[in-house]
Amino acid sequence: MFCSKCGAENPDGAKFCASCGTEITASAKASKSTAKPKAETSKTTAKASKAVVETSKPEAESSTGMSANVAGLLCYVAAWITGIVFVVLEKKSTFVKFHAWQSIMTFGVLTVAQLVLVWIPVVGWILSIIIRITMFVLWIILMIQAYQGKMWKVPGAGNWAEKQANK
Repeated sequence: MFCSKCGAENPDGAKFCASCGTEITASAKASKSTAKPKAETSKTTAKASKAVVETSKPEAESSTGMSANVAGLLCYVAAWITGIVFVVLEKKSTFVKFHAWQSIMTFGVLTVAQLVLVWIPVVGWILSIIIRITMFVLWIILMIQAYQGKMWKVPGAGNWAEKQANK
């Protein structure tokens, strides 16, 4: 399938264009399969195809003015803090809201657990180090997945974040 914004070819089932980050919607996929050959040049065909292009243009930006995949990545930059910032700022992109809520839930819970465990001698300290390493690995993975336009779910937090984003 081809991006309606930049024309780049993307694999079937992609949610965002790999080239420009524009969200690919179901209506854009449908318009590709129902497109008429270019040989038809009647005025009604031109008007109809123009209407399809205007109505099927996917939402490429979040309400912050950034592309959705960049805003999704930024939800994780400062862990749960930037998650809170984007929950407050974002009004229209479900993709960005999902990543903001997942950031809050994932890193919020892990931060609290790490802070509690640090007060328990030896065993708590070891577990605290394991949690810090887990947080770092998740931080990298989640930023990459968001930038690629994927809604990769952290077990437990992902489903909750999806429900919150769809409210």
